[in-house]
Amino acid sequence: MSLIKFNNGPKSNAVNPGFNDIFESVFNDSFFSDRMIARVPAVNICETEDHYVIEMAAPGLNKEDFKLHLDRNLLTVSVEQKKEQSEQNKQYNKREFSYSSFVRSFALPESADDANIDAQYVNGMLNINVAKKDEAKQVARQIEIK
Repeated sequence: MSLIKFNNGPKSNAVNPGFNDIFESVFNDSFFSDRMIARVPAVNICETEDHYVIEMAAPGLNKEDFKLHLDRNLLTVSVEQKKEQSEQNKQYNKREFSYSSFVRSFALPESADDANIDAQYVNGMLNINVAKKDEAKQVARQIEIK
């Protein structure tokens, strides 16, 4: 058995020039592309003297939609959101279902205190604070010159 590669370069349109253009216009349409793109919230991660801070932009959700799970040093944030709309009129019944979900995982460093993690969801931002172990906290001191 051999592997056959299709060349999608400029020579491939020589045989049937309109063929690729049809599929390009259909799949690049905003109707399809909006539904085909995975929507994962943006995340900022920063470090302070005594905490690691994870900020996740996830507007339009409720705090009940989030699940945080810690397995050894892997912190997993998942969301599962289901919506159902029902509308009844004289002529028809209409029901729409919406389902969205995502999962983000973060490997915590060994200096993280996994027993001291807290999270808050305020104004569309999920803020997760992971405390550092005492020995990992930065200590500032004056060093004497001899």
